[in-house]
Amino acid sequence: MITRYGMDVSNRRCVVLDFDGTLADTKPGIVRTATKVLLEWGIPEDVVSAHVGGLIGPPFPQAFSMVFGVSPDDAATITQRYREIYFQLGVEAWPFFPGVTEALRHLREAGKKTCVASSKLHTLILRGVADNDATELFDALVGCQEGVADTKEQAIRSAIEAAGCKLDEAVMVGDRFHDVEGAAAVGIPCVGVLFGDTGTREELAGAGAVAVVDTVQELETVLLDRG
Repeated sequence: MITRYGMDVSNRRCVVLDFDGTLADTKPGIVRTATKVLLEWGIPEDVVSAHVGGLIGPPFPQAFSMVFGVSPDDAATITQRYREIYFQLGVEAWPFFPGVTEALRHLREAGKKTCVASSKLHTLILRGVADNDATELFDALVGCQEGVADTKEQAIRSAIEAAGCKLDEAVMVGDRFHDVEGAAAVGIPCVGVLFGDTGTREELAGAGAVAVVDTVQELETVLLDRG
C-alpha cells in the first residue's frame, strides 16, 4: 500500500538511499550480533529482546546509549566487541532485498542519479554494495567514518554533492525517522519504506515522510510516477 502525505517526488533526479533496512536486509544480522554482545555485557535477555530492534537506524556507538541507556564509554566498548563479530560476516548479513537491484537499474535507466547516505561505517557500505554486485549502480556511497560523530544530515548532504546534484533535485529514501529528519534538515523530502520491518507507518509519517510504501515495487511507483 502506498500512503501519500505530501509532494510528488517523481521529478527528483537524485535518489539518496539509506542502507540498513532500505537497500539491504540487515536486521537479522544486526539483531543477532547485538544480542550476543549485549547478553555478554550482562543486560537481561528480556530487555535485549524487547529493544534490540531499535538499534537499526541510529549510528553506533550512540545507538547503544539511546536504546539501552549505557554510558558513552560503555557504548564504545560494546560497539568494539560488536564490530569484532560483525566484520567477520559476509553477504548473508547484508543481502539486498528482492527487487532492489532491478529497481536501481530502472531508476538509472530513467536518468536518475542514485547514491547511499548511511550511518553505517563507510567501509561496510563499500563492502555491502560490492558483495551485492551493485557498485556500478551508484553515483556516490557515503557512510560514517570510525571515531567521527557524523550526522545523517551530513551524510545526505555529502552524498548529494558527490553525485553532482543540487539539494532541490534530491529525494531521500529510508526506513526510520532518522532518515526523514535528516532529509528535512537539509531541506529535501523523504519517502519511507516498510519492507525492512524496522520502522512503522506511524513513525515515518509522524516524522514528515511525503509517502510511505510497503514494497520495493511501490517505491518504484513513487519515484518514477508509475501510478
